[in-house]
Amino acid sequence: MSKEWNWEKNKLDKWLTPSIESYYYVNIWKSKNFKKILDLGCGLGRHSILFAQSGFVVDACDLSSYAIVHLNTWAKTENVSVNTKVCDMLELPYESNTFDALFAYHVISHTTTKDFLKVISEIKRVLKKEGEAFITLCSKETWSFKEAGYPKIDENTVIKIEDGPENNIPHFYVDLDDIHKLFSEFELLSVRHIDDIFYTDKVNHSKHYFLHLRRK
Repeated sequence: MSKEWNWEKNKLDKWLTPSIESYYYVNIWKSKNFKKILDLGCGLGRHSILFAQSGFVVDACDLSSYAIVHLNTWAKTENVSVNTKVCDMLELPYESNTFDALFAYHVISHTTTKDFLKVISEIKRVLKKEGEAFITLCSKETWSFKEAGYPKIDENTVIKIEDGPENNIPHFYVDLDDIHKLFSEFELLSVRHIDDIFYTDKVNHSKHYFLHLRRK
């Protein structure tokens, strides 16, 4: 099960600004002479543009055709080249052993437990041997899993019911034990557990795991 974000409902500029982590991976992957990068679930293209401007050969894919059109237009404006495709992360349209590195920021959690295993398999397939990946995953400690009362699909997955681009999107959640089991065929280079705190009508904690992986 995969479902695209409704980017036409997005009202937040943050999805146009590269994440803090992306600047680190630009530098660390340059230092390793990595060339070919996949921005998996690229959204509107903020990380694809950054990697392309930094000299990488960038492929970008997303389930949303709206997002891909946006990225193509943005890339022309910035005069950079990004190879884009509309695709489902459960079946990536790339040859095996293609990429030196893969970047997936707040993406691969948007599915069920069963299909999450397919996504991991696809990531391993398209990475070169000893290729690396940066992946973020939803934490079971976050309010949206523990307290929000969203409908559950399975023991690890809820459907978000809210106004905005994530409405009716599945979200798969993990804890540290899950990570060790799910990514047993990868080398875990680092695991961070990050708590983003949002001040709206009340204080909400949104926790994610940030993984740096190497394909064995």
